[in-house]
Amino acid sequence: MIEKITAIIPTLNEERNIEGALASLAFADEIIVIDSFSTDKTLSICEKHNVRVIQRVFDNFSSQKNHAIDQAAHNWIFILDADERIPPDLSKEIIEKTKDPEGCVAFNIYRTFYFKGHIIKYGGWQTDKVIRLFRRDTCKYDGKLVHERVSCDGSVGSMKNRMDHYSYQSREQYEGKLSFYAALQAKELNEKQGKYSWLHQVVKPAFRFFVLYIFRFGFLDGKRGYILAQVQSKGVLQRYLKFKELKN
Repeated sequence: MIEKITAIIPTLNEERNIEGALASLAFADEIIVIDSFSTDKTLSICEKHNVRVIQRVFDNFSSQKNHAIDQAAHNWIFILDADERIPPDLSKEIIEKTKDPEGCVAFNIYRTFYFKGHIIKYGGWQTDKVIRLFRRDTCKYDGKLVHERVSCDGSVGSMKNRMDHYSYQSREQYEGKLSFYAALQAKELNEKQGKYSWLHQVVKPAFRFFVLYIFRFGFLDGKRGYILAQVQSKGVLQRYLKFKELKN
């Protein structure tokens, strides 16, 4: 039986990425762009393509995606970030899995991470995988503000082919993204943990750097591996500084 697929792309000022993202979704039967009121050329670019644009004020990643999923025409959902690309072999595999999912309701996809145009092989990126293809009748995003995940009522498989993740072209871009995440994570800490600890602010950034650069072999990526570990460590520090601000 032929199963149709709805692809969903969340956007906010993605004029640099959206054209390539849409081009890599040729396998999808429907494309929905869920936009958080972009102020650049993102929407005008979308108008040139056969896509449906839904605008919604951003509150958290889970509810943003779930809102688009609720309006999808098809049961199989594929989520793509604007800075990701689907190679031809993965496109074919996605179609094959929807035709014969072998009892699975969702599939993990490994990602090849690029930083400044170069593949990053270590520092935790070597095991980076996400659920991106799933059935909406058995799966949905949970309520986390950051690093949301798909909750599935059934078996989860894995794709053989990888997607490409062209995430950051500069250190400044990466720092800006992690600063945005830090604000959301601080809010999460304030709601769940409640109590601020200066010890966490000191120890956790250093621990993050050690894990990524040493334990996860980030040093094998040379200077880029050091930069990525350093920026992620700084992101953890910002999270606790913002958490401290909320408590004060």
